[in-house]
Amino acid sequence: MTFTRRRILTAAGAACALPVLAQGQPVRIGSTLALTGPLSATALTHKLVGEIYVEQLNKRGGLLGRKVEWIVKDDQSKPDLARTLYEQLVTSDKVDLLMGPYATGAILSAMGVAQRYNKVLVHHTFGIPSLAKYEMQFPAWALGPDPGQTVPNTVFDMLAASKKPPKTIAVVTSKFPSVHFMSLGGREVAKKRGLKEVLFLEWDFGNRDFGPIAARVKDAKPDFVWVGDIGLEGNMLLDAMKKIDYTPPLHFHTYPAPGPMTKSAEGDGALALTIFEEHVPFINQGEAAAFVKTFNERAAAANLPDTHVEVQAAASYTAWQILEAGVRGTNSLDDKKIAEYLRKNRIDTIQGRLRFDGPNNYGDDLMKIKQVQGGTWKVVWPESFAAPGAKLQMR
Repeated sequence: MTFTRRRILTAAGAACALPVLAQGQPVRIGSTLALTGPLSATALTHKLVGEIYVEQLNKRGGLLGRKVEWIVKDDQSKPDLARTLYEQLVTSDKVDLLMGPYATGAILSAMGVAQRYNKVLVHHTFGIPSLAKYEMQFPAWALGPDPGQTVPNTVFDMLAASKKPPKTIAVVTSKFPSVHFMSLGGREVAKKRGLKEVLFLEWDFGNRDFGPIAARVKDAKPDFVWVGDIGLEGNMLLDAMKKIDYTPPLHFHTYPAPGPMTKSAEGDGALALTIFEEHVPFINQGEAAAFVKTFNERAAAANLPDTHVEVQAAASYTAWQILEAGVRGTNSLDDKKIAEYLRKNRIDTIQGRLRFDGPNNYGDDLMKIKQVQGGTWKVVWPESFAAPGAKLQMR
């Protein structure tokens, strides 16, 4: 073939017209999620959020002018497997960056791997800040450095302001690390505030027989039940209570699977923690409204049990925002540079502006309390963040 000057110039022009994302190797981000096992009901929400974020990120030009690929592996809700898979992501898959998995146990495993290889780890649902010793880990879960005290105080401040503050409490909890930690904190704060503890029970994570626990709660007749649950544990406990014709007067759940709790009739009135719900004032923050619209559509198409954006989806989205901000702020994939940037700068996210200059890189406790009302989560406390017209409902 004869290469004329015109043909060469035409070819050069075509090359220049190619999208920027066609140039260079993709930026590869690796993580695991509990796509199967007892934590899968919630982890599937995190998977959908990650897919949405990476898709939109690539539409904006990717990172450093390169397409972003997300490599996600199934850790089966097993922290030990998560550790092995993160090792594979770093050593065999040779990913450029890491994103944290779902749930404290798996995140702690991933954190150990990240520390071994000096990788930044942004994570979204780590519930025990005191264990986050690694200087290059960054939480999107805005619990503050001492949630064992601050979170229960938020719960009991709300109850103290109600028309009929509870006088007695039952604490029933999973031994899942972050859940157990938070429940022991709630137990301590309740005692300091003068609530009489009428029951304290624990169960092993993975338990499916909640009948005996339900019976013990019913016999104790508490005014308020603190349920230290994660995933579907709370639903199973409420189902067991229904079978013995018992409905707790007021019940709080630490980390319930958001969709199943709203879809269950027994979940009506359930209380839980949140950092974001899809109503004002939250949807007025940055790109929150656009994300809510996209998530609603994609969640419906994926047949998720709940198509709403709430605490889990928001935490996951926030983690991706933090990681993107670190790369853009440094114009680099260098983990140490990214970590230094995140520690020194506040990052705008859909849950607000986050800082990482406190103990173990934690900033402020931004937790709010929400309640299932009419099949939807609505923030009820603090009142300045409450959904329009929403107030704490008590039986």
